[in-house]
Amino acid sequence: MPHHTNWARNVEYSAARFHRPTSLDEVKEIVAKAKAVSALGSGHSFNTLADTPGDLISLEAFNPEAVLDREARTVTASGGIRYGELGARLQAEGFALANLASLPHISVAGAIATATHGSGCANRSLASAVAGLTLVTASGETLALTRTSPDFAGAVVGLGALGIVTSVTLDIEPTFTVAVSVYEELAWDTLLNHFDAITGAAYSVSLFTNWARDTIDQVWLKQRSSGALPVAGQRFHGAVPARVQRHPVRGVSPEACTGQLGIAGHWIDRLSHFRLDFTPSQGDELQSEYILPRAHAAEAIQALRALAGRIAPLLHIAEIRTIAADGLWLSMAYREASVGFHFTWKRLQPEVEALLPILEEALAPFRARPHWGKLFHAQAGHIATLYEKLPAFVSLAERLDPGHKFRNDFLTRHVFGG
Repeated sequence: MPHHTNWARNVEYSAARFHRPTSLDEVKEIVAKAKAVSALGSGHSFNTLADTPGDLISLEAFNPEAVLDREARTVTASGGIRYGELGARLQAEGFALANLASLPHISVAGAIATATHGSGCANRSLASAVAGLTLVTASGETLALTRTSPDFAGAVVGLGALGIVTSVTLDIEPTFTVAVSVYEELAWDTLLNHFDAITGAAYSVSLFTNWARDTIDQVWLKQRSSGALPVAGQRFHGAVPARVQRHPVRGVSPEACTGQLGIAGHWIDRLSHFRLDFTPSQGDELQSEYILPRAHAAEAIQALRALAGRIAPLLHIAEIRTIAADGLWLSMAYREASVGFHFTWKRLQPEVEALLPILEEALAPFRARPHWGKLFHAQAGHIATLYEKLPAFVSLAERLDPGHKFRNDFLTRHVFGG
């Protein structure tokens, strides 16, 4: 088959066959016949979570319809649809999703399977918006789950280990507007002393740094129309308001970024950092992220700053975000109000992989959980100490996939062990 790579081109999938089914019956037939099978979303994972030696299924061409239930305030769509495409359809109907990740290019099923998130002290992971989903399980049969199903909390963040997610039902709400204001040069001591006030100052807050500078480069405040941003032109905790659009990385053109300067726009045009019609960096990057209890934010920041001399040379930019707690078994924010430390690395994979164990050791006292879809070092033995519901998830996977056709080397190494 032709070679297929992920978006960053650091992973070449080893599948013997690549499929783009257009119907549920096709998906069921492929899965039933396969000895090893995985689903591929938009390819924005930076590791081999989606790899398989057998059959790789893309749902890009599968059932492009999105079904709106106005009374229930839900939308049901293919797992392969991208958030930007779904969001545009919702906006046209006067509805919205509560939050988005920094990129609108990612697929819905891929994002929820890995507990991908946006930012905001009151905003949970994107997976928390799931009201229902349909899986094609190892037998080739469908399994529909809703929030009242016993296996629901274990199946949403499923890592692709339970089946192929063919459709997802998401909570929606009436459309809203968002204004984005960017502030520059926030003092580290100010952040450490006022972390909750700063990260809670708007609906969604992101802080960008390379860890080595004396100040945080940028603070992005994204406020809904129902909230209040700092008065235009005034400083924010000593940080200076940007007078022009900014890209998170210094010196990079902001043309790919969504609108800023406090000018309100529809949620779909503001909650992500980047526009759907632009590919922000052409994939010339790698990513890692670690999520830990927000109560340890200041200590974790100090631990990372102590490693700044080793981090900065490998880094494009880092981002600090907050995530509200949820009840999904393998969510990185399971039952913990959390903070995420995201690293966008240069394409220096050997050097990055050599640094990751050092980063993880520095963050280990704070029970940092690595993002499932990004580069990390931790093996299954350590991962098991971070997720109290992992034994229940393993039992669920054994029940739904007794022949292990959805497992791969990544899942064995980092989740199931053995």
